[in-house]
Amino acid sequence: MRQLALAISSPPQPSLDNFVPGQNAELLARLQDLKAGQLGESVVYLWGTPGSGRTHLLRACTVPGITIADDVEQLDEPGQLALFGRINEAREAGGAVLAAGDAPPSQLPLREDLRSRLAWGLVYHVQPLSEEDRALYLAAQAERRGMRLADDVVRYLLARVRRDAGSLAAILDLLDRTSLEQQRPLTLRLVRETLKTPDE
Repeated sequence: MRQLALAISSPPQPSLDNFVPGQNAELLARLQDLKAGQLGESVVYLWGTPGSGRTHLLRACTVPGITIADDVEQLDEPGQLALFGRINEAREAGGAVLAAGDAPPSQLPLREDLRSRLAWGLVYHVQPLSEEDRALYLAAQAERRGMRLADDVVRYLLARVRRDAGSLAAILDLLDRTSLEQQRPLTLRLVRETLKTPDE
């Protein structure tokens, strides 16, 4: 008889503590200062490829006093004017703006005055996780769920699934559910069956 897995715990909310820094240790430290109101800069802009973790970081910094603007490259004219005004307000009256996009400020398809405002403060390129960082992330997330991933399972997953943090977390959730429902250990065979990939 098949056992149904209950959703006992939901995935953790994005926080600075559960972000895997990789090569972004300095950025993470500055965001901790920003969140604590101790940065001394009113504008921080992050850019990076999809899956690099920039949206996670923005959500982790959603607190009173910080205006968050993600995917700024998609802002229409009213949105650009609103962000421009908010940056000016933050510089003159306090508060902060944390924004993110897919390119450095100078390459964004935005008004010139907004591009220059985004470049006023700190600008960080969010570096994607290295192979080693992804392996550590997978192992840590699996352990948090009470799972143990053998090295061959880690290698298999990293070679065959999307490797951004969000996708890896979703895969672990699926594998955890399947393992519980079928009452089977998390072996490479179970992973292949779950992901519907052929044996090699």
